[in-house]
Amino acid sequence: MSRRSNLDALFGAKPAPKPAASPDAFADANPEEKATEFAPANPPAPPPERRRSGAIGAMSNTLRGLAAKADAAAILEQGAAVIDLDPSLIDASFIADRVADANDVGLGSLVESIRESGQQVPVLVRPHPTASGRYQIAFGRRRTRAAQVLERPVRAIVRPLTDAELVIAQGKENLERRDLSYIERAFFALRLEEHGFPRETITAAMGVGKGDLSTLISVARSVPEDVLTAIGPAPAAGRPRWMLLAERIKGAERAVLTRLMGDPAFLAKGTDERFAAIFAALAPKQERKPKAQVWKDDRGRKLARVERSADRVALAFDETLEPGLADYVLDRLPEILAAYRQSKG
Repeated sequence: MSRRSNLDALFGAKPAPKPAASPDAFADANPEEKATEFAPANPPAPPPERRRSGAIGAMSNTLRGLAAKADAAAILEQGAAVIDLDPSLIDASFIADRVADANDVGLGSLVESIRESGQQVPVLVRPHPTASGRYQIAFGRRRTRAAQVLERPVRAIVRPLTDAELVIAQGKENLERRDLSYIERAFFALRLEEHGFPRETITAAMGVGKGDLSTLISVARSVPEDVLTAIGPAPAAGRPRWMLLAERIKGAERAVLTRLMGDPAFLAKGTDERFAAIFAALAPKQERKPKAQVWKDDRGRKLARVERSADRVALAFDETLEPGLADYVLDRLPEILAAYRQSKG
C-alpha cells in the first residue's frame, strides 16, 4: 500500500480502485491465520505444496507472522482509527532504539513543521502492559516529543501488540526510514539480546543477517554507556569508524575519556563533533622521531647523516661529496667492532 493510500485510509478518503491482488501476493509473509485482528489484510493461505514443515518451517512462519503484523501496524492499514492522546500518557518502549541528544537540531525543525502543517503521520502505541490508562510507544518518539513541546495532543494508532510485535514494528519503521545511526542500531540490537529475545527475532527486527548482527552487538558491548551518552547518535560516523573507536576504547586510559567528556567545550559541540573529538583523543600517539644529526668534515662538508630511533641508528654517506667513503668504512667494520669491544673490556 502506498503512503498516499495509507493516509487516504486514515483520514476517510476513498482509495482509488485497484486490480484484485493475486492470491499468493502476501502468502509468504503470513503464518497460519488464527489471529483475527489483521485478518482483513491477509489473503488466503498458500497452497499446501509451498508450505515448509518441521521446526525450521514453524520458526519461519512465526517470524513471518510477526513481520506481517508489524507491517500492518507500520503502514496503518485501512480502517485503523486515529485518536488524540495526551503525550504525557505515552511512555517509551521497553527497548530503547534511540540515543538521546541534548543538542538535537532536527527536533526544532520537526516542531516547526508540525506547528505549521500539523502532524501528518500518526504514531503507533500499545496499551501499557503494566500501567492502566497509559501507553507504550512502538514508533514516533520524536513526533510525540514535538507534541509535548507544542503542548498539544499527539495523533496515534492504538494496537494491542506483544513484546515481539512491538520491537519488530520499531525495527521495521527504523529500517524503512533509515534514520537510525549505526551506533543506535548497534545498541538496539544489544538491548534486544539482553532482554532475552532470540537471535531470529532480532534479525527480523533489525533486517540484518546473523553475521552483521554479531558485529553490531560486539561494537555495542565495547562502547560504555556513558561514552555513548556523551557522544550521542553521531549519524555521520558510520560502521568503520565506530568499529575503530570501539577498538581504541579497549586500550584507552579512562582518565582521558572522563576529562574530555566533562569539558564544557566538548558538551557544547554537536553530536558528530563530539564523536570526532573522542575519536581524535584516543588516536594512537605518533612516535616523534629525533632530529637527524649531520656529520661534517674539517672543511664543513656534510658528508654523513645520522638518524636514530629507539632500537637502531642509520648512517648515510653522501657519495657525491666523498665517493668511496662508505665502502671504506664498511671494510673496516671488523676493526672498529674489535676496538669497541676491547675498549669495554
